[in-house]
Amino acid sequence: EHNAEYIRPAIMARLTHGETLALVSDAGTPLISDPGYKLVRKAIASGIYVSAVPGANAALMALTLSGLPSNSFMFAGFLPPKSGARRNALGDLAAINTTLIFFESPRRLAASLADMAAILGTRDCAVAREMTKLHETFHVDTLEDVRQTVAAGSQKGEFVIVIAPGGYEL
Repeated sequence: EHNAEYIRPAIMARLTHGETLALVSDAGTPLISDPGYKLVRKAIASGIYVSAVPGANAALMALTLSGLPSNSFMFAGFLPPKSGARRNALGDLAAINTTLIFFESPRRLAASLADMAAILGTRDCAVAREMTKLHETFHVDTLEDVRQTVAAGSQKGEFVIVIAPGGYEL
């Protein structure tokens, strides 16, 4: 996102001249919750073949390990950083009867979990930290109990929050 205006044209020039390029990430699957999709869109629009090799994906791994329903789910990415906007977004998602998956930063985790508990009510939840990495942790309980557990600990790393549909019991 920060260098796209410079880098995207350079990459497109190389691709149009027949070069084959690979995008590799040490932060999970490239382009998930990442502006790189714009490069893929431009390549497709230019008639350039785009392919992928599946790799680690924190959202899907957290869903798989959560024990929550995985037959229907929605990846909602990052919620807004400010509580009012976050609560409005959660209000829009509250009626959706599917498992919800979010990314969250360490410094907003406790506040986001508090807003989720307030808006979504009593639901089962999993909070995963540093999926596929050395310091991976996983908490599964109700939203409120996970919020209290996570709020008591040190918040470092990348977080995935998985929330059961309303009415589902663990």
